[in-house]
Amino acid sequence: MVPGKNIYEQQEHNKRVTLLVMLGFILFLAFIGFGFDYFFLGLNEDGVMLPVGTIIAVVVGTAMAIGSLQSGANSVLQSTGAIPADPTNPSHQQLINVVEEMAIASGMPKPQVFVVPDPDPNAFAAGKDPQHSYVAVTEGLLDTLNREELQGVIAHEMSHVRNYDIRLMTVVAAFVGSIVLLSDGARRGVRFGGLGGRGSKVRSSGSLGIIILILWLISIILAPLIAQIMAMLVSRRREYLADASGAELTRNPLGLASALRKIDQAVAPTESIKRGAAHLCIVDPLGRPLNSKEGFTAELLGTHPPIEKRILALDAMAYQYKTVKLSA
Repeated sequence: MVPGKNIYEQQEHNKRVTLLVMLGFILFLAFIGFGFDYFFLGLNEDGVMLPVGTIIAVVVGTAMAIGSLQSGANSVLQSTGAIPADPTNPSHQQLINVVEEMAIASGMPKPQVFVVPDPDPNAFAAGKDPQHSYVAVTEGLLDTLNREELQGVIAHEMSHVRNYDIRLMTVVAAFVGSIVLLSDGARRGVRFGGLGGRGSKVRSSGSLGIIILILWLISIILAPLIAQIMAMLVSRRREYLADASGAELTRNPLGLASALRKIDQAVAPTESIKRGAAHLCIVDPLGRPLNSKEGFTAELLGTHPPIEKRILALDAMAYQYKTVKLSA
């Protein structure tokens, strides 16, 4: 967790961060819409008083975020092919028991438990709050981990639920999608429609109009990258926080460290989990090399911190100090 904050303060902190992130995305969407109004519709010229593009951009983005909060978890579960855990299956029953134990330890309602039919070990949590949450693990995870290691993974995912990370990342994913959608439409408008007679408007506006045009063009061209950076700014750090909170729940940081080692040894990607849900998983399901590195680029674009560094932090909690060299 954030140094100096208890779990309740952490929850409130994450709720505030969610609102700030939403505001940042809404402002970015509004700027994309404003550029369309300014250069294509002639905002503030005679006969055009309503910022149609700005309103549409903000409404679409906000509606997607609200809709994602309400149904995003179900969409993620359906996209991965997850099925409810079967109590008649011994490994599924053990999973259900562990989830119940971690729910009691965390003082939260028990999440709904799902299993993804994929041989690669991985896990994720989804939902809008602890009362409407889901935990899903792959069959590969159940086959790979022992009970102690499974407890560590479930505690990690329950920490995402308890810290309201799942709400934040669900909102972020929705806004990223809406920004990519609207910026693509704006790029098509520039490519096929051009700025037409608006060039004289830009020139007549002086340096301000030229600056706005340049910033708007850069924004719609780089929007997917900018949105991704905004998303990743709130992603990597949360994995460290969930590791620490999970170790707090189990009182056994070495269990999660051992689980991460085994998961890291699996070479195949988690094919059932696609890019849109990758940031929800305990490790990157796509196996992208960027997530095994450190440095400026990795911090901006990586969805997960290096597993080796996470293991080092967990080992340190158990007073087992080691060193490892990470690629930059």
